[in-house]
Amino acid sequence: MQKENYGKGMLMIILSAFCFACMNVCVRLAGDVPSVQKSFFRNLVAAIFAGIILYKNHLQPKVKKEYWGTLILRCVFGTLGILCNFYAVDHLLVADASILNKLSPFFAIVFSFLLLKEKIKPVQAFCVMMAFVGCLFIAKPGFQNASLVPALIGVCGGMGAGIAYTMVRVLGTHGVKGPIIVFYFSSFSCVAVLPWIVMNFAPMTMGQVGTLLLAGLFAAGGQFSITAAYTYAPARKISIFDYSQIIFATVLGFALFGEIPDAYSFVGYGLIILASLCMFLYNRREAAA
Repeated sequence: MQKENYGKGMLMIILSAFCFACMNVCVRLAGDVPSVQKSFFRNLVAAIFAGIILYKNHLQPKVKKEYWGTLILRCVFGTLGILCNFYAVDHLLVADASILNKLSPFFAIVFSFLLLKEKIKPVQAFCVMMAFVGCLFIAKPGFQNASLVPALIGVCGGMGAGIAYTMVRVLGTHGVKGPIIVFYFSSFSCVAVLPWIVMNFAPMTMGQVGTLLLAGLFAAGGQFSITAAYTYAPARKISIFDYSQIIFATVLGFALFGEIPDAYSFVGYGLIILASLCMFLYNRREAAA
């Protein structure tokens, strides 16, 4: 891997982190709109973008019948992950919600063991435990924290995303293209919440609609950027930079909402990022070996 490719990969994954942080901020800025309704607009934009890519590249959205179950699991848990994440963004500090969603790689390790029978090595087990201890500092159970329930829902969002990424891994290893997975997932998410929206639609201003569409654009930008990043460099070399989203989320949360995480949250951020750094270094050493 040439150095210039590594540099491009690093820049693209940082751009992805910035886009996802902006997506979360737009979700908050949309105001008093149900999380389900917010997720619909976010996924609608992603489905349109994925459809355009399929059309432009002449890709047929076909998946072999034996992988339908895996695709359905990816869609269901991915949808639950987004709903929980958006709920957490609405009820927690933007930085707290962002870091809880970043637990997904650790959930992916756990569910790869449970579902794919992949062995968990001691270093991986230690990192998973460290990440969840960090999660406890953010959720602050027993500290009379009114945000405990939203924090737990945010953890569920990370878990849903972790299961979804595990299913993506299965689909990807069997040749299912990324745009096809995104198209089915985004379309499923829109259709799944449509009955709820029809029955419980909350009127929105043009500004709120525009903000949610902007959230969808940032989400699409994040997805395309992270895909490009991994074409320039392997995950083991650049994945750690994805946690720059926490820096962006903290800065944007302070600038736009006056949010300042407390000391416990900062300890939690540090533990989760440290666990990610350990995994990053471990994966690099394993690849070199």
